[in-house]
This record gives sequence, structure tokens and C-alpha cells, in this order.
Amino acid sequence: MTEPLRWISSPWKASKQWLRKASAKRSVPTMVPIRELSERHRGRIRTHLLKLDEGDRYLRFGYAANDEQVVRYADNLNFERDDIFGIFNRRLELIAMAHLAYTDLAHHSNCAEFGVSVLKSARGLGLGTRLFARAVLHSRNKGVEMMFIHALSENTPMLKIARNAGARVQRDGTESEAYLKLPAAGLDTQVSELWDNQVAEVDYQFKKQAKQFWSILADVQAIRQDVREGRHKSSP
Repeated sequence: MTEPLRWISSPWKASKQWLRKASAKRSVPTMVPIRELSERHRGRIRTHLLKLDEGDRYLRFGYAANDEQVVRYADNLNFERDDIFGIFNRRLELIAMAHLAYTDLAHHSNCAEFGVSVLKSARGLGLGTRLFARAVLHSRNKGVEMMFIHALSENTPMLKIARNAGARVQRDGTESEAYLKLPAAGLDTQVSELWDNQVAEVDYQFKKQAKQFWSILADVQAIRQDVREGRHKSSP
């Protein structure tokens, strides 16, 4: 059988091979909409964090947090004081998020701490770097002068993000601190953040409508299937 005929006779196999090759060459998207999260996203945040395995939780929190501790962290997030950013996939699953926490100390009021988590299924796309850049932009517009990251020394991806941004990293045994001094905000940073917010909102609403459409379509197909099965049972 010739190659073209073999492809025609095995479309499923050919499609499977194409998908395998495509997945092996994961391209980094040029634009990643990053949305500011609010109280109504707390459930999605909780779900996202619970999907982290033991190793990821260890790197994110500095210890192997169990489910109860993860839920407590999510439930105690203060959206009025801190800022949370997230990246959603087309199914509106939160695949990456960043927590920008502001200090309560008077002599450190212009400082913010950055923490990030990315699901394994979304690794290799530079989402942690995108979230860090988004947090830096937001921090500058809020008058923050210093951003720092407290991480385990073995958390090389996080420390690499900090170093690539120009942060100074100090290691103290099993823990490291990264400090990044931020330049003052300007008109360009304010316009950039407004644009980013608008793009993220449009993207989120589009994905929301698409999800609703496919949900309705699935319900219609289920009803049709029930009708067909009912006709089949009633036929002599």
C-alpha cells in the first residue's frame, strides 16, 4: 500500500502522530493574558493549589503542605491588602498564579513579596516569568520600591527568574532571598497596565462564553442521546 493510501486508511493513526509531533514542539505564546483575581476567584485558587503535588508544594510554601494547610492558605488570602494574578486556560482552569504580598511594617511599606505556582501541565511556557513581569509592572504603579522573593535555595526556576530580572540573590543555607529594586513608575507603565487589564478581561470573557457554549452543546447532545435510546427501547 502506498504512503498516501496508508494515510487515508489510517486517519486516526496519522492524526495521533501529528499531535505527538506538535506537542513535542511547544511554542511559547507571544501574549499571555494575565488577570487580576478577586474574592470570587477564591474557589479556583483553592483548586489550583490543591493540584500541586508534594514537591511543588514544598517549593512554593517552603514545606510539604498538606491539603488542609493549602486550603487554609487559600481561605486566608486578603484581596483588599494583597494582589493576586492568574492565568487561565481555555477551560477557565487556573494554571498559574502569583501572590504579591505587601508588608504591614511601617519602615517596609514600600516593599512587596512575590510568590508563584504553575501546574506541571503548563510548564515550559515561561508563565512564571510572565507573572513576575506583570507583578513588577503593578508594583511600580503602586509605588513599591523593592520586590523580594523568599525561596528555598533548591528552587532554581524561581531564583533564575529573579536573576534574569536583575535581582540580587543572597543565599543562607537552604534558603535564599532575592531583592529587586524597582524604578519609579511613569506614564508608560500606567498605560501598559491598563492595556494588560483590558486584554485579560476580554480574553476571560471570551473563554467564559466559549465554555458556556460547549456546555450547552454537551447538554443538547446528551438529550439527543437519551431520545435515541428511548426510541430504541420502545421500538418492537
